[in-house]
Amino acid sequence: MSRLLTLGLLGLLLYPLPRLHAQASYTQLQPTDAGYGALDKSTPSMPPEQIIQKFAAKESQFRHAMDQYTYTRSVKIETINDDSKTDGAYQQVTDISYDGKGAKLEHVTFAPATSLERIMMSPADMSDIEHRLPFVLTTEDLPLYDITYIGRQKVDDLDTYVFDVAPKRIEKGQRYIQGRIWVEQRDLQIVVVNAKNVPDDLRPGHEDLSLPFTTYREQVDGQYWFPVYSKADGILHFSGGKGYMSEDVHVRSIVKYSNYKRFGSSIKITFEGQDITKNGQQPAPGNPPAGQPQSQPPNQPPNQSQTPAAPHK
Repeated sequence: MSRLLTLGLLGLLLYPLPRLHAQASYTQLQPTDAGYGALDKSTPSMPPEQIIQKFAAKESQFRHAMDQYTYTRSVKIETINDDSKTDGAYQQVTDISYDGKGAKLEHVTFAPATSLERIMMSPADMSDIEHRLPFVLTTEDLPLYDITYIGRQKVDDLDTYVFDVAPKRIEKGQRYIQGRIWVEQRDLQIVVVNAKNVPDDLRPGHEDLSLPFTTYREQVDGQYWFPVYSKADGILHFSGGKGYMSEDVHVRSIVKYSNYKRFGSSIKITFEGQDITKNGQQPAPGNPPAGQPQSQPPNQPPNQSQTPAAPHK
């Protein structure tokens, strides 16, 4: 999305990211992690490298399991004017399912005409929504990233390990995640992601910008933590050029993933030698996602049973 160009999907950061360019293309937001426990920086009983290997292996199993679930994805992106009112919006609701051979299908069930005027959606935006907002860090992904152990932290009633994640190198044409993740200590799965899609394209007239995002997961079937909610609210700074002026655009977005149901499969899923497959089990409403308040936000329609309430600003 951009002013007639492209803009990567954005989000809300719990802590400042380092600048990736000489001139930041987004507004640095202040910490909003009230309610999280104090960060315990003491050495854990298990070596951090071993923790990383174990949770990455579990994330690999989870990524495989995700291909056995149908769900609904709801996207709403708005631009906000100087009076704090919406002056443009993009919405799309998509059901994700499978055909008889297991191939993934996407069926758009709601897509009113966009009223965005200062920015526009691009294929890169939808790719971010599908692949990088519901971030999964698997064993196969480990060679791509530097992963630094930060400590342990209580997130609501969850005990988590905290890691910073950054790409080892930026390959042309590739997108990565840079930010922080919280890994639940017992299930060894990511429960919160605070990150930014990188890199930004700062070429005048071709700017493709993004802000940090926050994604929450929820345990919906008793064993896996699924992405359920991603939020964003910030200002992108578009530089001027020949024939056009610089502009700041305030953008707000909410992406929800709901209605998870297992798609019939006979595939066996194992973790550390144990069968963790539960074929045919229908997911039950899970616990609220990590870091999320349980109250319903104002001016929002009721969510479905597995979709959390939006965090308060």
